[in-house]
Amino acid sequence: MYNQIDQYIFNCITLNESELNFFHSILRFKKVKRKTLLLTMGEVCNFEAFIIKGCMRIYHIDENDQEVVLHFGTENWWVSDLASYTQNTPTQLNIQALEDCELFIIEKQDKEKLFETVPQFERMFRLMIQKTHAALQQRFLNTLSKDAETRYKTFLLTYPEIPQRVAQHHIASFLGISAEFLSKIRTKMAKRHS
Repeated sequence: MYNQIDQYIFNCITLNESELNFFHSILRFKKVKRKTLLLTMGEVCNFEAFIIKGCMRIYHIDENDQEVVLHFGTENWWVSDLASYTQNTPTQLNIQALEDCELFIIEKQDKEKLFETVPQFERMFRLMIQKTHAALQQRFLNTLSKDAETRYKTFLLTYPEIPQRVAQHHIASFLGISAEFLSKIRTKMAKRHS
């Protein structure tokens, strides 16, 4: 049951059996059905979730009631709202299952106990945050400096498994374009390759 998350951890840190057992003891296994909201705008985020199976999206609803997808998460990714989590403030985000998902949840108070008991986990979570920050920075640069077709090609290279798993309008939202414009880009690319 823990093989997947253990492999993730062992890529970052080394633990003995009792440390690993303590980590397992604070994890809460959760199954969520497709379309379930794990976090809703206005709530305070007090968890981090490791995706064992499934696909999730993190999105915001803007002042025009348009959904803006910030991030997708699949197997071996963590999802949370770091700003709400660290500052104990209401989230501006929603986290939704796009497929039936299986997760390991770590509650905030349990994570603090984990850091006290097994300090190596601070390194693991720091590495995770650095990886997330780098991905968001790259996405921001792509959005500012590349045209829509280039952004789509970069998306396909960066997240090759996502297009088969999520609706095109979610990908369009992630890219900051309309679903219709994404359809035109895909048609144009397909004609070039035929």
